[in-house]
Amino acid sequence: MKTSPRSVIQLLKTVPEQQEVTVKGWVRTFRNNQFISLNDGSSVKSIQVVVDYENTDEVILKQINPGAAVGITGELVASTGRGQDVEIKAREITIYGPSDPERYPLQPKRHSLEFLRDIAHLRFRTNTFGAVFRVRHALSFAIHKFFNDRGFFNLHTPIITGSDAEGAGEMFRVTTLDLENLPLDENGQIDYREDFFQKETNLTVSGQLEAELGALALSKVYTFGPTFRAENSNTSRHLAEFWMIEPEVAFADIHDNMDLAEEMLKYIIQYAIDHCADDLEFLSHRLEQEEKQKPSHERSPMPLLEKLRFCVENKFERLSYTEAIDILMQSKPNRKGKFQFVIEGWGADLQSEHERYLVEKHFKKPVILSDYPTGIKAFYMRVNDDGKTVRAMDILFPGIGEIVGGSQREERLEVLKNRMAEMNIPEDELYWFLDIRHFGTCPHSGYGLGFERLVQFVTGMSNIRDVIPFPRTPGNARF
Repeated sequence: MKTSPRSVIQLLKTVPEQQEVTVKGWVRTFRNNQFISLNDGSSVKSIQVVVDYENTDEVILKQINPGAAVGITGELVASTGRGQDVEIKAREITIYGPSDPERYPLQPKRHSLEFLRDIAHLRFRTNTFGAVFRVRHALSFAIHKFFNDRGFFNLHTPIITGSDAEGAGEMFRVTTLDLENLPLDENGQIDYREDFFQKETNLTVSGQLEAELGALALSKVYTFGPTFRAENSNTSRHLAEFWMIEPEVAFADIHDNMDLAEEMLKYIIQYAIDHCADDLEFLSHRLEQEEKQKPSHERSPMPLLEKLRFCVENKFERLSYTEAIDILMQSKPNRKGKFQFVIEGWGADLQSEHERYLVEKHFKKPVILSDYPTGIKAFYMRVNDDGKTVRAMDILFPGIGEIVGGSQREERLEVLKNRMAEMNIPEDELYWFLDIRHFGTCPHSGYGLGFERLVQFVTGMSNIRDVIPFPRTPGNARF
């Protein structure tokens, strides 16, 4: 009877009783014409296969090279070697797809992350990226589970949009116009009436505005979709295409918003700790080795697993932007000019170094800042009674700074119109957003979580390009 294939992770947890098993995967290494290290992506760990060299066809042996896809049927036995509890004594070997050993770039040695980005079609096969993308899956699943279990509805907001939700700057244009023969109007401008949507359209920077419409009927919604920024930034923190989670809740104020965001972050980080133990242990060790190569001032504030527990086990400190500015102005790094951006007074836009100081040095716990100056926040945030601040909130984490940004939304029509006028946002472009304020408006709140930034935080990867399968950055749209 044919044996059903089992995954490597299942076999590594199985008590060996000399049972026959079948496993399929890719060869990592083949030592001494006898020992195959086989991995199928189910675990950061591989299983050892012992080949009977004397009784295996020479043609088969010559095809067992790193990268080859193989099937193994044999006896699961207790391992006599170090580093594994079980191994397979191969009885039958099937070569599904050979690999050219002269061209296969993933040799059994340490490869730089820059090199692996150039072969992103193969980097999933490395231990590092296998671990990263298993953790990414777990975090994605945990987010959906968190909101589903709390009665939220997942809303698919448009990817193609005619508005800039955040005034975030450069957007990617969507058009079917012939770029070599653009139609012009009577003023010599591009005539978008000839375009597919008969108006200028772009790829979205946020699904928030549409999510607000959903919340004002369904009460609790969340989006989880791709967003795009045409920002010409070649840094370790920027992507042109990334994923955002944006919940919106009706009848919720800024404090409800903080409660939800804190609960969500703790839940999904704990989920990763509980379900990705081997991967996080591997990534923690990897980060420890990487940190040794860095100057002391660039190192992470704490080991990876300690950092994750730090966020789960501590109640987040809550304070206003004004209180934070007072703390920062009096801080030693600010008084001694150690900050790259010295805080000179109220109204300053906080940088990552300031946010990390509050979390890592002053409070020694995650921080939620609220009530920011109106001049540094978006038009849709509710204006406080002082007229100078808005009900915005940011959550700050160690090593990364801001990880969540949100607010109570401005539900008052006239105040919202005034804010749009101040920021030169045309009312006619967002008539539908204003219109909803005419029909049963209510206090409501929401926030945004950049998914890649979360994955970067949980995995300890230093470059955001290494936590998304195929990064889109200036000059790079390969794969």
